[in-house]
Amino acid sequence: MALKTVTREFEGFLEDRKSRFLAHLVPIDMFEQRLEELRKAHKKANHVVTAHRRLLDDGRIEESGKDDGEPAGTSGMPTLRVLQGAELIDCAVLIVRYFGGTKLGGGGLARAYSGAAQDAINNAELVPFRKISSRKVSADFASGSELERRVEGLGLRVIARDYTEDGVTLTVEGPEEDLAGL
Repeated sequence: MALKTVTREFEGFLEDRKSRFLAHLVPIDMFEQRLEELRKAHKKANHVVTAHRRLLDDGRIEESGKDDGEPAGTSGMPTLRVLQGAELIDCAVLIVRYFGGTKLGGGGLARAYSGAAQDAINNAELVPFRKISSRKVSADFASGSELERRVEGLGLRVIARDYTEDGVTLTVEGPEEDLAGL
């Protein structure tokens, strides 16, 4: 299974019988802030439906779909199923709905929410998902600069340098498969 993700926000749109569905596909670390911003920016909107998927440290996937007042199962879960079908991870979809005056029914809502989510995914630049981890690596003083060059050559990021009487310990961060090169 080749999981994918996004590194910035992308938008999608769907209109059905004058109801407008504004979809926002965001990296998971933007989810809470974006939800707050959308609720403030769209005070007249009827609902902000959300779905997210996140890879936990133990390898399990945390996921949810929230209906935000829509009839149970008509919006959050269909949106989540679109994320699952696209094999997306560590991202979320937030869909702002403006009611157009005509009820869409359960099937209509499910199609509209999943269609808006799919439109955002279609507009997105999807990138292969790579789990980011950190690791400590040590070297004596004579080998410290060589270690720094290796870390830089692998495209890893040094997040801490700790000097001891024996040498240096670097805390580095990057994709797990790149860390294996150390």
